[in-house]
Amino acid sequence: MENHYKELSYDVLVVGGGIAGGEAALNLANIGYKVIIVEKELSIGGKMILLSKVFPTLDCAACITTPKISEIDRHSNISIFTSSEITKIEKKAEYEFVAIIHQKPRYVHIEDCTGCQLCEEACPVNVEDQYQYGLVGRKAAYIPFSIASPRVAAIDIENCTLCGACERACPTSCIDFTQTDEYFRLKVNSVIVATGFKLFDPLKIPRYGFDRFKNVITSMQMERQLAPTRPYNTILRPGDGKMPDNIAYVLCTGSRDKSVGNPICSQVCCMYSIKQAQLLMGALPMADITIYYLHIRAFGKGFNEFYGQAQEMGVEFVKGKVAKIKSADNGNLFLRYEDFEDGIVKEAEHDMVVLSVGILPNMGIDDVFDGEDLNLDEFNFIQQSDPLASPAKTSIEGVFVAGTASGPMDIPDSILSSGAASAEATSYLRRIKS
Repeated sequence: MENHYKELSYDVLVVGGGIAGGEAALNLANIGYKVIIVEKELSIGGKMILLSKVFPTLDCAACITTPKISEIDRHSNISIFTSSEITKIEKKAEYEFVAIIHQKPRYVHIEDCTGCQLCEEACPVNVEDQYQYGLVGRKAAYIPFSIASPRVAAIDIENCTLCGACERACPTSCIDFTQTDEYFRLKVNSVIVATGFKLFDPLKIPRYGFDRFKNVITSMQMERQLAPTRPYNTILRPGDGKMPDNIAYVLCTGSRDKSVGNPICSQVCCMYSIKQAQLLMGALPMADITIYYLHIRAFGKGFNEFYGQAQEMGVEFVKGKVAKIKSADNGNLFLRYEDFEDGIVKEAEHDMVVLSVGILPNMGIDDVFDGEDLNLDEFNFIQQSDPLASPAKTSIEGVFVAGTASGPMDIPDSILSSGAASAEATSYLRRIKS
């Protein structure tokens, strides 16, 4: 296997191509360092590129992210490996790391694909679309989403029937089923870990009925319905395609809950739920929106005013703990909850329920490091060796952390974190010449 590695050399390896990893890479590239981004998905941009708007300003998330991603993609000092993972990082010496990259085949030559989507039209296979969070289907030959970067097709080989329809439809003959896994040995002077987060799986709380009741959805599924690149032209109940007029939000689904293994606050759930409620008031003017909460944590700049604005718009806030969700024959849902203010158990009917799921760490990056330990905190986020003075530093000299890899945070804080990581990496790299 050793002889099959392709050799690469860069100044900095950034693990993760979300908004934090991309910002850190851009900061370093702009001052002359050669940076490589390794992203496991087919597109860079992380979860931010899939959002509707950002709180509390309600600026368009795609309008912010797309130009930034385009700048990263075209920067002469940045190389991007999508559909790739780091399998090993070993610190050989001070300022010397060796990493192994595993790049999975896309079965499409990126440089030749024009993004025409003719392969999608020709493909006869329909599967669940992971980028629309299962709300709709996609083809086995597909472009991940309309503003993906690179906007290039990929073949889902696990579901592909090898019928050849996509090959025959492709005007540039860029589809290549002979592609195989590639491995690269990468030499770098520093590493930035920006592996982001994953969302809590609501199947771990079966009493909420997610996956059993089609009109119980996650906040990310609602986010996709509100986004410019949304699967439908309006807001619909997945169960029957009707427009809902009475929507409930259940906050702290998978946050502040020891019973499901996540005792900490995810920091963003209150505010993204309030954001979505405001957007729903605009999209469905006649709809009633109710938010069931334990505490509203509106701690950031403009957050409390944003919360007050939602109240003024008519969003109802109920301080209570939802115990169980049941479904009626017509698809409507009954929420049984403890009303904290009245001190009694109540039941309310809604025609759609949104579970405001929390943030969890993306596991496994600590296992990649060989020889030295990348320490995690008690919640399995990357441990910051000095959270106040140097929040980007980790237990390994020369390895820095950016964004939600170190803990839950919103987009502005993720960008600040990536700035800290790139500044620390710059300081570290400059010592090579001193």
